[in-house]
Amino acid sequence: MAGIKTSSGEYIDSSWELKIYVEDLGPNADPVTFRVTGETHIGGVILQAVEKIGLSRNWSDHAIWWQQKRQWLLKTSWTLDKYGILADAHLIFTAQHKPVILSLPNQRSLRIRVCFSSTTFSACAEVCKVLGIRYPEELSFLKAPEDKEKKKKKKDPVTQEIFDLTSLQPSDGGSAVMMLQGGIPAHFLASPEAQEGYRALSVCQTGLTPEDIQKRYKPITVTDKASIHGRWLNSSKSLLQQGVQEGDRLWLHFKYYTFHDLDPKLDVVRINLLFEQARWAVLLEETECTEEEMMVFAALQYHVNKLSVTSNPMDMPQDAALQDLEEALSNLEVKMEANTPSEALEGIQLEPGLQEYLRVFRPKKMTLKGYKQNWVLLKDTNLSCYKSKEEARGEPLIMLGLKGCEVIPEVNISSQKFCIRLLVPSPEGMNEVYLRCDDEQQYARWMSGCRLAAKGRSMGDTSYEGEVQSVLSFLNLQKSTATASNTTAPDSINVHALVSPRFQKKLKPKQLTPRILEAYQNIAQLSLIDAKQRFIQAWQSLPDFGISYFLVRFKGSRRDEILGIACNRLIRIDLSVGDIVKTWMYSNMKQWNVNWDIRQVSIEFTEHINVAFTCVSAPCKVVHEYIGGYIFMSTRGKDGGSKTLNEELFHKLTGGHEAL
Repeated sequence: MAGIKTSSGEYIDSSWELKIYVEDLGPNADPVTFRVTGETHIGGVILQAVEKIGLSRNWSDHAIWWQQKRQWLLKTSWTLDKYGILADAHLIFTAQHKPVILSLPNQRSLRIRVCFSSTTFSACAEVCKVLGIRYPEELSFLKAPEDKEKKKKKKDPVTQEIFDLTSLQPSDGGSAVMMLQGGIPAHFLASPEAQEGYRALSVCQTGLTPEDIQKRYKPITVTDKASIHGRWLNSSKSLLQQGVQEGDRLWLHFKYYTFHDLDPKLDVVRINLLFEQARWAVLLEETECTEEEMMVFAALQYHVNKLSVTSNPMDMPQDAALQDLEEALSNLEVKMEANTPSEALEGIQLEPGLQEYLRVFRPKKMTLKGYKQNWVLLKDTNLSCYKSKEEARGEPLIMLGLKGCEVIPEVNISSQKFCIRLLVPSPEGMNEVYLRCDDEQQYARWMSGCRLAAKGRSMGDTSYEGEVQSVLSFLNLQKSTATASNTTAPDSINVHALVSPRFQKKLKPKQLTPRILEAYQNIAQLSLIDAKQRFIQAWQSLPDFGISYFLVRFKGSRRDEILGIACNRLIRIDLSVGDIVKTWMYSNMKQWNVNWDIRQVSIEFTEHINVAFTCVSAPCKVVHEYIGGYIFMSTRGKDGGSKTLNEELFHKLTGGHEAL
């Protein structure tokens, strides 16, 4: 807007000079200057600024930041008067999306574009959409810990590789990310770099050592556990309002311990990050567990680590029905390509299978008969037993379809017992069959074949050889355990890397290894994703699971105490001895209020119970947000996956006056 000048060059209208600094031009560049009035709207200011800059480029992601007020001017229809902007305002024209470094629970780091102008809640949801994580309301950002909290640790080499995902943008298809078969977001297939990024997200950290655990910051007391929650960002404010700058490091962690609708087909990344957060909570003793529980956690970690080494997350698993159809079409194709019946028969017979003498036992009531030697044939997913090899062209003594059956190892290295127990469901009940092998090699072949058949796969599957090697590796591990006379663990398993420091000090490797292997026998058949989910479920069953601690002072008390916030209750804990003093359920809560001036939270429960406390270890907003957040989580129904995330309701429950 050009003002009216007098002969002396002075303006006589109501216009005034506005200066805007353009971040893209560099820190030392002069601001662009033009005249405006109080009635000029923000959209017109941006238009004049772009004209003054004179660079032809896409400015659509840029907006104006008011430095003194720490406020974004996003309402382009508002005038300068409505915002209260005068000539002395320090305004910066800057991009809304900028890269930051995200540290994930699996110790990986990503460089990713984050929105600095929207609320932290919206920015986190946008990041989760790029990463393919459903239910982003369960996660949030934390500020990275200060140096004093790191205890002068050496840098972990695992965390130093930064995967660049700044070029990734999810497809514009509504709130849901376009998924391919196997749950891989489509944009992760755009380039080799994107695929590497997906592997970093979906594969757990392997090769941990006891030193890796020792050098991680470990909360010693409940006060230490409370300190981390002071770092959560305010979900109602933008990143820039909270001092986050381009290139800063943030943590992306699960904040609310209510994990809605975990689906192995859609939540590969979500389950992996959740598994890693659970694993580190156990290893760093943030969540307490007994010695027996630790052995189960160690066995599950060993199993997950072993499977993760050979797994490729970019291999999209086929639907079982489609796989059966493809196998049938493949067999039909073999038959159609054959010129003669004999060629067709020869082609079909080329499909790999197992056939050799094994000792077979079928337990029945009132029988003392033991194992009998039979000629056993495993073809496709069917197991057939014959009296001898010569009778294999006739009717079998037993014929069982192994798809869906249970395959249970029964091995004792010292007594050379290599048995496979099969529990096959049938209309009459459960068929039980034992196969006894002569040696390790035979056992590995048959165990691998039976496991694949139980999953509906034949021995022609590409994973067969890997399964055989996995079985042999485990047998060698047991052999090392049974024959070891020293205190060193077998090379194939570092048992001290599977347990927390407390048990590293208490138990030697030769004590740990057999106990971990004993627990491993019960979960050895689990798939990779199932083992991760089993770990998460075991973590959820611990008494201390899901409690976030805060140092507070209750009204009327002269000393600080601990407030524990869980998904369904508040817990008052004596700081000196750690005993639970009182528990209040959310279901009995009538209302809660916050006095922001004195940082006091007041809660009214049924039966005229009133609780009030001030926050010591964290901003009052964090505690308020936790309580309101868990109440928000409880509103999600069983069909919540089909509903749009209700951000307005979240801010009503968590924002207080700061959300306005």
